[in-house]
Amino acid sequence: MLLKIFGCTGICCVIVLAAQANDHHRLQRLLTPLNGAFKASVKANDDSGSWRKQLQVTGVPGQPEALDIIATFQADSEKAAGAAFVSFTFSAWNRENYVMVPAAIYNGNRYRSIGNGYNPPYPEDMYYNPAVPWTISNNPRLADSPHTASLIELQTGNASLPAMCFYAARQRKGFIVLTDQQTVFGNSGLTITENAAQDSCTFTISAPAVRQTAPGFGDFHQSADTIPLWGKGQLISIHCRVLVFSANGIPDLLQTFMQVRKTLTGENKPRNLLPFSKVLELGTAICSGNWTEVPAGAYFKPENNNDFQLGWVSGMINTYPMLAIDVERERKRLAAEIDFVISKLQGKSGYCYGGITDKGQLIAEKMHAGFTPVQAMVRKNGDALLWLLKHLMLLKAQGHADLIKASWENAAQNLAQAFVNTWKKNGQFGQYIVPETGRIAVFNSTAGAVAPAGLAAAAAYFNNKEFLQTAEEAAAYYFERDVVKQGLTGGNCGDISQDADSESAFGLLESLWALYASTGNPAWLQKAEVQAALCATWVLAYDEVFPPASTIAKLNSHMAGAVFASIQNKHAAPGICTASGDYLFKLYRATGNSLYADLIRDIQHAHAEAVDMPGHSTTNYGWGTSMERIQPSDAEGKNSIGNYINTRNSWTETSGMLMALELPGIYLRTDTPQLYVFDHVNASIIKQDAKGTALSVTNNTPYDATVSVFKETKASASVPLGFTAFLNWRKIVVPAGKTQVYHIPSEEWVAADSAEM
Repeated sequence: MLLKIFGCTGICCVIVLAAQANDHHRLQRLLTPLNGAFKASVKANDDSGSWRKQLQVTGVPGQPEALDIIATFQADSEKAAGAAFVSFTFSAWNRENYVMVPAAIYNGNRYRSIGNGYNPPYPEDMYYNPAVPWTISNNPRLADSPHTASLIELQTGNASLPAMCFYAARQRKGFIVLTDQQTVFGNSGLTITENAAQDSCTFTISAPAVRQTAPGFGDFHQSADTIPLWGKGQLISIHCRVLVFSANGIPDLLQTFMQVRKTLTGENKPRNLLPFSKVLELGTAICSGNWTEVPAGAYFKPENNNDFQLGWVSGMINTYPMLAIDVERERKRLAAEIDFVISKLQGKSGYCYGGITDKGQLIAEKMHAGFTPVQAMVRKNGDALLWLLKHLMLLKAQGHADLIKASWENAAQNLAQAFVNTWKKNGQFGQYIVPETGRIAVFNSTAGAVAPAGLAAAAAYFNNKEFLQTAEEAAAYYFERDVVKQGLTGGNCGDISQDADSESAFGLLESLWALYASTGNPAWLQKAEVQAALCATWVLAYDEVFPPASTIAKLNSHMAGAVFASIQNKHAAPGICTASGDYLFKLYRATGNSLYADLIRDIQHAHAEAVDMPGHSTTNYGWGTSMERIQPSDAEGKNSIGNYINTRNSWTETSGMLMALELPGIYLRTDTPQLYVFDHVNASIIKQDAKGTALSVTNNTPYDATVSVFKETKASASVPLGFTAFLNWRKIVVPAGKTQVYHIPSEEWVAADSAEM
């Protein structure tokens, strides 16, 4: 038994740990390599009664480095006011330890912080300064300065999974604690405290969350948390799983996290609501209706106004599905938009400006009053390079190469060369660039994450070895500096500082996969697997429980797969901004690891949950529309939890179209019994032999489904897919409410029979 007293402003904490000696010893043995200690406690008002506490520790089958802990607390008196706590204290702590709470804390968020609100302006010292320190907005964080104590207070809704992790380089050990989202008292708390000497740190799970302040979008507000009243005999349990394992670096922690992320909360249950084909049909209709002709030029509107933004939030990305549907009117519109972008936005250096108003005024991004040259996001330029080349490749694959203008190819080549020039001069791409001169305005971040993918595409298109060499050098640099050494990527969004964000994580994965596909070098595949694990930390891993009165709860939406935006913008979104994530499918195909397929399937199904449809209202802006803010936390106030917030966002609709286009509905190996379903249908193999496969497909949605089926052999799966592979996938039509049985021989497809559901 361990007894200890803590004081805290009229509140005391009595720790009484009742456990079998063997349980206590098993825990201590697990934590010993990290100099850790375990405590279970109740924090209560002085006169509010007492509690019984019991600890149970069990092994985890198949995981010798893990233990399951159930700490049980029961009130002995009526109306006892208190909160239950389970803590892990590490007495040989080092401030260099990598600390991660998925989607909230990366490397402890131990960076210089600026501002006190959303999208803070950059101070003057961040401009034209190669030595600028990595800088984030005002987020929960461990102290950047030495000799300073730290307190991080979160609730489980702040994280993509209720978990706290760290990697200790000196001990070469990783630590992960997983817990449940909530108890009968609501969402639990996740707290990290570090002493002023920064040689001791405590990870605490509380039931419920009892924070003094709650984090917002780059600021903090008073928490609405309260210490609950217990009835006599009321009992709650805090269930957690602790893993302590050998690790040779941050990548090992990330990959272990991906392997175990669903092991405590359990597998989520994605719902089949909206077939891919319906998403594409509605999305292209909406996008077609967004065509505008204004004084600045003619283009598809990428957001909720008439101004144009390049890349990031859909500009010159939403055009790709419009081209893919192979309609002459949309091809002509695409041609007009490319002409507009090249003539109005490309600067002398080859880089492009990030946007232009409908009246023709160039939009300055993240400008400081003391500097006049208009600058643009490096990320937008990376998008522009990749997607312009994808358009050119798609036109060729469709048989429309004759429509490609020399000016388009010259623009793509000049943009690729601009990245090469910047790399040669600076050894990085920076975060903001001056398109007129090519000079880096703001250094650092991972804003160039997707640029190597664009350069790899340019290398193949133009047969330019220098483009590929730069792509390899840059991707290796960002992977080593940011992922291996810091366990994060950041600065990729136009409304954040250099905060860790999901968009740069997925962008770098796109690049790492592109380099593997271009070179066949397995080192890029290995890096891509690490990067996919980092991406997984940003994705809601389980079907979170939301307040009964919230929109998401009323719709019974299963939100596992929602993608958190950044450590500043504390919300999740339906989809990757702005991509299909098909590289996750390609990674699954190359490795056979279904975790990658599960991840992108979850993302796509969460997207469908957010789409406005009959009887499933999410935006009130019409069928097929969606929005970027799914709110799992109280960052926007307690009443915002579980709601779809904002009006609508074109980029989420674009992401949906891209997933419908670039992911196969059904993936089938014809020489092995391997089948994976991404679309909103159920499928099973009835028979498979040398002659072919009999496949049963059921569509339980209220919409007819045209399902793409990608079939291949195990041997052909060793060859990486190109960007336009989806054009070769065959389609099957499965009417709403019916089952179709398809015989799939080597060449022909026959729909055999159907049955009314």
